Amino acid sequence: MTNPPDSSGTGVPRVMRHAAAGLPDGGFPYSATVTAGPLLVTAGISPFDTPPADPGNPAISAPGDVAAQTRRCLRNLRDVLAERGAGFDDLAKLTVYVATGERSELAAAWGAVLEAFGPDIVPPAMLVGVTVLPYDGQVVEVDALVAPPVST
Repeated sequence: MTNPPDSSGTGVPRVMRHAAAGLPDGGFPYSATVTAGPLLVTAGISPFDTPPADPGNPAISAPGDVAAQTRRCLRNLRDVLAERGAGFDDLAKLTVYVATGERSELAAAWGAVLEAFGPDIVPPAMLVGVTVLPYDGQVVEVDALVAPPVST
């Protein structure tokens, strides 16, 4: 298992992703636990088009499309993390909420997560089927725990 590179200057990665020998990986890249320094916690990140055409009335991207909304949420998350000097290598936990009762829709969301991470190991992640999300046409939302680089 590979881990993100050291960005703290200590020679030890701030985020260490670990597999668990006693847990199945479900056939996917999977980190069971993370050893992390101080954490940044995100709010729910919705699949809003960015930048919004009308800042006073942001629009949900691809209403009803789980895969497209997952990709948009992850792009928005990446942008939010960049504002704090962090990136996907700094993720300690990712939660993806999908408004569905269908496993195929959860699989579509997970496929978009794998696409976003490419060959990298996905941080510990949870797919959660929920009844409803806040905005008309919204079927996906994400949140994350992040161990951002230490400010100097």
